[in-house]
Amino acid sequence: MTSGLENASSPQATPRTILRAGEVITQPGWPTDLEVRSVHVVRIGGAGMSAVARLALESGLDVSGSDSQDGQFIAPLREAGARIGIGFDASLLAADLDLVIVSTAVRADNPEVIAARDRGIPVIHRAAALAGLLRDRDLVAVAGTHGKTTTTGMAVSALRGAGVDPAWALGAAVPDLGRNAGLGASPSTPSSPTGLAVVEADESDGSFLAFAPRSLVVTNLEPDHLDFHGDSATLTAAFDTLTGQLAPGGTLVVCADDPGARALGERAQARGTVVVHYGTAADAQWSLREERSGPRGAEIEIDTPHGPLTVQLAVTGHHNVLNALGALAASAAAAPDAAVDALAAGLATFTGASRRFDVAGTAGGVIVVDDYAHHPREVAATIAAARGIVASQTGPGRVLVVFQPHLFSRTRDFAVDFAAALSAADHAWVLPVYAAREDPDPTIDARTITDLAAAAVMPTSAGAELTDQVVGEAQAGDLLLMLGAGDIVELTPTLMTALRELEVGS
Repeated sequence: MTSGLENASSPQATPRTILRAGEVITQPGWPTDLEVRSVHVVRIGGAGMSAVARLALESGLDVSGSDSQDGQFIAPLREAGARIGIGFDASLLAADLDLVIVSTAVRADNPEVIAARDRGIPVIHRAAALAGLLRDRDLVAVAGTHGKTTTTGMAVSALRGAGVDPAWALGAAVPDLGRNAGLGASPSTPSSPTGLAVVEADESDGSFLAFAPRSLVVTNLEPDHLDFHGDSATLTAAFDTLTGQLAPGGTLVVCADDPGARALGERAQARGTVVVHYGTAADAQWSLREERSGPRGAEIEIDTPHGPLTVQLAVTGHHNVLNALGALAASAAAAPDAAVDALAAGLATFTGASRRFDVAGTAGGVIVVDDYAHHPREVAATIAAARGIVASQTGPGRVLVVFQPHLFSRTRDFAVDFAAALSAADHAWVLPVYAAREDPDPTIDARTITDLAAAAVMPTSAGAELTDQVVGEAQAGDLLLMLGAGDIVELTPTLMTALRELEVGS
């Protein structure tokens, strides 16, 4: 797979961003003409929205919110003081409410959005809210098509290891950090309103243009989210615009191994931006010399601007090794007085984000792993990591995959690449497409991918058909990947129960 962005300078393309005023959003940024004391977060139960709510609570604001159903992030927010309703209702907006915060998934016919408009309450996007809540801090933003969440969590862990206590916000649960956002390590004793903050910067809707970071990491850059951006040139223009928003004296950190990220760095460097490279490339300032990966993590030898360094990682896979290099390079740029070995020691404590090669357990002798991979490159990287683990076993084993495509548009646009990635598995099953925010498209289904793939990649349906197929194929020593950004995670317990029953009955 090629990125298609290596030479895309896009001088004529105009970046798209959800931040502009429209049917839902009425204001592009955090209000500067009023004192914000209370906020209401629509769809507060999502990982990204709950992070905003958490920061608002720790900033001393009064927080309310709503969602269509309960979820893992809602109870902790209630315990912290948020008032949350299940179901969308205009009555949830307090009489003295100052600000409404929404995600891209919130539509114009949401009754709370309608009520806010009628009452003249500003409605802003979650990224604008993050920028406003962290406006007095130096931002380290992590962007890229893949690896943002992991790299963000790694950078926070590295900085903590060096005695720096940054604020942070990311789009997934990270057990090592205690919560998915915070103004400091302890929620009861938040740090100073100044200092560093590390944030995951989302390119999917151009909302990362809310940030003007001190340091910016770009893990990779290749076509994705074309349902929003329209084409690769417009997506690239958004990244170019973001690099142009770096704070004076800021640093751009790019993966030298990724053609799109490298080209982005070259354009930024031509404009006078300080650019730092990481990866296996010979010209990378943070360069990987040796990698020894196993099922429980990796040990890497790297060259740094501060000399050679040995780093222990509690995560596996070459993609995570590159993420670690990016996190180290960005942390060192953001905290130049921090000892690099202390940053590395902090990084060693990071064990992963939720649904990023998350081992659910072993059932019937089969290792079952949940992973958020939903782009062809992510699918390929996760299968490669699984292949490395199976190869390190003393006994035989295969890589099996259950994949749920996410979005009809993404399935259509990347069908060939999905087919190639899944064909690297020993056996793969493709579920129906998870529509997410899109309306159904009857012309796109699992066969859009499987018809282009190897014979061992076949369509299936959730429920008994999938269970029978997986149980009939799986053997002790295999590794089963459950891949996708939809609700596939809900199928994992059923499959594991069936595999355990098979083991009992054998």
